[in-house]
Amino acid sequence: MTDSIHLGALPENVDMTCPLMSRRTFLKGIAAGAGALAVTAAAGGGAIASTGPVDPNAMAMLVDLTRCTGCNSCALACKSTNERAEPTTIPTKIDANAYSFVDVREVSDVHGAPLKVFVKRQCMNCVDPACVSACTVGALTKEPGGPVVYESSKCIGCRYCQYACPYGVPAYDWDNPLGLIHKCEMCADRQAEGDEPACAEACPNGAIRFGKRSMLLAEAKATIASNTGRYVNHVYGEHEAGGASVLYIGPVPFAALGFPVLGDETITHHGESVMRKTPIVALTMASLAAAMQFMTGRRAKHAHGEFVAAVEQSADVSNRTASGDHS
Repeated sequence: MTDSIHLGALPENVDMTCPLMSRRTFLKGIAAGAGALAVTAAAGGGAIASTGPVDPNAMAMLVDLTRCTGCNSCALACKSTNERAEPTTIPTKIDANAYSFVDVREVSDVHGAPLKVFVKRQCMNCVDPACVSACTVGALTKEPGGPVVYESSKCIGCRYCQYACPYGVPAYDWDNPLGLIHKCEMCADRQAEGDEPACAEACPNGAIRFGKRSMLLAEAKATIASNTGRYVNHVYGEHEAGGASVLYIGPVPFAALGFPVLGDETITHHGESVMRKTPIVALTMASLAAAMQFMTGRRAKHAHGEFVAAVEQSADVSNRTASGDHS
């Protein structure tokens, strides 16, 4: 004979559907999450900021596009100095293995004649860099002397710097499981030793000049003024997005060469505004999820207790009925 438990009908007051939570409870969870966020925002709202004022004697590079012949000496020197893969292969874009390259642009000169212009591309090492403001962990910093440097040990691979950069420079290393970022640092290590950037040193045509930014700006304007018709009256990087540590002079408008058209205003405040909201959004979702989990767990635990008690009560009634005990 097999022992068995006979279950009777469960009491009507046991809710077998076990709803997760009422609208009122859900709104209470939201309020709790919002309260936690208010405290978090007040405590850390000013944590994200750009690095601060740049030394007036900061160093920079001036690239004269009328002098560049597309020899790629600069790009190869960059790969070699930074110990990138395939150091003798001429790069065709900025990526994890090439921090600069020479872009070839076929345009028309001021008279409408065909003109081929070689454009050196690399990080602009902005005066007030958006990438620094966008980085939530301080992996990117602006050196007072000019370079924007990257510390891989701090990087979490979020790629916010890529989204913030108006020039599309930071390169993500998809082959690295750590997801690191790569960019030109204007040879900050060489500068620290008193040397100029490798690209400037390697250029055989004097197309890349290195020196104090203030002096290079004066030199660029003097060059334009004394060579009427050779250059457009514009030093790109003097004011764009608040200014850059890499400056250009050239024979045609820079928009025709693929340079972004940017205003004088720094764009760091846009990045900082967005990045301040990012942890708030993340914390909002986390707080709501935690509130829902807590409320759901508490309700489920209560319902489970009611269900077990009802089962035990039903089993007891059934067993007493089966044994003839009607007390």
